[in-house]
Amino acid sequence: MSETVRPVDGLPMTRGTCPFDPAPELAELREEQPVARMVFPDGHLGWLITGYDQTRRLLASRGISSRGDLLRTPIPLPMAGDRTELAPGMFTAMDPPEHTHYRRRLTAWFSARRTRTMEPRLTEHVELYLGKMIEEGGPTDLVAAFAEPVAGLVICELLGVPADQRDVFVKGIKALLTVHSSAEEAIAGWQNVGGQLMDLIRAKRAEPTDDLLGTLVADGDLSDEELATIGSVLLVGGYDTSKNMIALGTFALLAHPDQYAALAADPGLGANAVEELLRYVTVMHAGSIRAAGADMDFDGHHFTEGDAVSLSLAAANRDPALCADPDRLDITRPPVAHLSFGYGIHQCVGQQLARLELRIAFETLARRLPELRLATPADEVRTNPESIIYGVHELPVTW
Repeated sequence: MSETVRPVDGLPMTRGTCPFDPAPELAELREEQPVARMVFPDGHLGWLITGYDQTRRLLASRGISSRGDLLRTPIPLPMAGDRTELAPGMFTAMDPPEHTHYRRRLTAWFSARRTRTMEPRLTEHVELYLGKMIEEGGPTDLVAAFAEPVAGLVICELLGVPADQRDVFVKGIKALLTVHSSAEEAIAGWQNVGGQLMDLIRAKRAEPTDDLLGTLVADGDLSDEELATIGSVLLVGGYDTSKNMIALGTFALLAHPDQYAALAADPGLGANAVEELLRYVTVMHAGSIRAAGADMDFDGHHFTEGDAVSLSLAAANRDPALCADPDRLDITRPPVAHLSFGYGIHQCVGQQLARLELRIAFETLARRLPELRLATPADEVRTNPESIIYGVHELPVTW
């Protein structure tokens, strides 16, 4: 099969008229060339994958690598050119056996069984902030009043971050994940997060705790640097994705009033709603990045060792091969095997916690505020397509 005559010039990120739909170019590519050549921001000629089947198979392929020294970002980021030595413990940018060495220390903390024991505490968090929001009255910004504090409290409490330190972590996370941050701001953000975690880890060595970081510290086989990196990865992933998924998911439901009404009428649809919203909005709109670990042939194309591979999860989740009428939000749709948490050995370790957090958030909103609605026209809600994680800056709501 011949290669693409004209490579795609960078990952399409600009959404169309519907804020929930992926960039229109991605659908065109998925239909015409689901495995396409793409020029990365640093000039590297790699690959862009948009088809569901192709994305899933590559994520599970042993020939595809997650090694940090091979990865290239498909969008311009402040630290993209900083190809320094991998931070100790950065398990998301490793292949087995190094990846397995770190990940196995986390799996028990995020198992479905353990996650279920957290439901009462998560419900308490959600009820707390929703109660405050209702007491203060509308209109209000659901991001600041509900999504941000719930997401921050859940992941910080799991890791054992004291409440009075959370603002510092959040500021660092925002600098890391915003494309418009300067390299200096992004590096400072990462250092602030890492520095705060190092202090926290040292405190836990002096006075043991039973939270996730405290338990890893007590195990004694990981260095402070490794623990700080692991903590940073979990903090960034657990906070920003959850915050944006709560806010963007609520926006999608309110922009489709029949869907929000269905959830309010039957809270038992909560688990279904979570899976459908994860598929429909795909906050990981920059996708997953990998590289060819060796020369390999794939769907009639030849990948050369070191070729960068950008996998569009947003495009894959809207593939008609995954479900019928994929561009329609339907919370009564039987759950499908979407790729919002990835697939294969690097599938999100915290996915069960994320599902629980989202279900409680959406169910509680619909139960306590069945009249919740947007306080501004949907086309005036400001989204943040410049960020790695897609979401909204504010979500004005009332009831």
